[in-house]
Amino acid sequence: MTRTVIESASKTVVIGFDEPFCVIGERINPTGRKKLAAELEAGDFSTVERDALEQVACGAMVLDINSGAVFSNKMAEDPRYADNNFVEPPLMRELCARVQALVDVPLCIDSSVPEALKAGLEATSGRPLLNSVTGEEERLEAILPLVRKYNVPVVAISNDDTGISEDPDVRFAVAKKIVERAADHGIPAHDIVVDPLVMPIGAMATAGHQVFTLVRRLRDELGVNTTCGASNISFGLPNRHGVNAAFLPMAIGAGMTSAIMNPVRAVEMEAIRAANLLMNHDPNGGAWIGLAKVLEGMKTSGASFADASRAAHEAGARTGGRRGGRRARG
Repeated sequence: MTRTVIESASKTVVIGFDEPFCVIGERINPTGRKKLAAELEAGDFSTVERDALEQVACGAMVLDINSGAVFSNKMAEDPRYADNNFVEPPLMRELCARVQALVDVPLCIDSSVPEALKAGLEATSGRPLLNSVTGEEERLEAILPLVRKYNVPVVAISNDDTGISEDPDVRFAVAKKIVERAADHGIPAHDIVVDPLVMPIGAMATAGHQVFTLVRRLRDELGVNTTCGASNISFGLPNRHGVNAAFLPMAIGAGMTSAIMNPVRAVEMEAIRAANLLMNHDPNGGAWIGLAKVLEGMKTSGASFADASRAAHEAGARTGGRRGGRRARG
């Protein structure tokens, strides 16, 4: 069985066909979050810290750290801030350091800037997931040597120099190309986590069927784990969380093994926990029972899912002992 191993200083997460679905928390991302970008520009990391704690409490097994901030005010004062190559590497280092000081889950280092990815790799303990490489030649040449040098797994996005194809056969061919090029660098297929690119169902009626078929092919023919931006499927639709909650178990049934998503949503997390139980990926139903207690607590206390999950998480930490200390990256 394909097993993609991701590690922090003290915790190991395995993405695999016979493992619980891996929830990768997406919220530490200033793209499209003007308030967060402004806070980061001012050196305020309070929202980042709150998002890290909430996501882990709600069930995130890995945290995505995206450094794609635009510092508008500093840009007006210093033209260097218009260059992501100047802004992102130091920001990524700071984000990784702060998040690691608060939570013990592994990180997913996320940037379109190779130097920011390198900065994150240098700042992160354990074995993080790198996000991402594509089938574009320039990107392959820049990212695969980093993956090999630091011996980390990588998200492979199924677009190339021609863009994003609506044809699932083309997206499969791009994924196959990335896996083959990675092998040329000595990177095994089990360290490639393919994102087959989920299209919005509101714009393409076949988007759901496409991705389910693609995921099966990627599992059966390439033997790779898969991920996606889960909320892409519902973009532009009303009641998006309902669509997401239906999509995720169907994707899991097709063989998808992880998703980059917002775990601070009860309906999606309930769907994932139920799917894990039904796939026999929840030993003795422990995670399902734990979630049921959180949901019951919400009813009796009126607390939000995030608050109820955090209270349960803190209670579990008190009874389960202290986590191990950090170790330096080798």
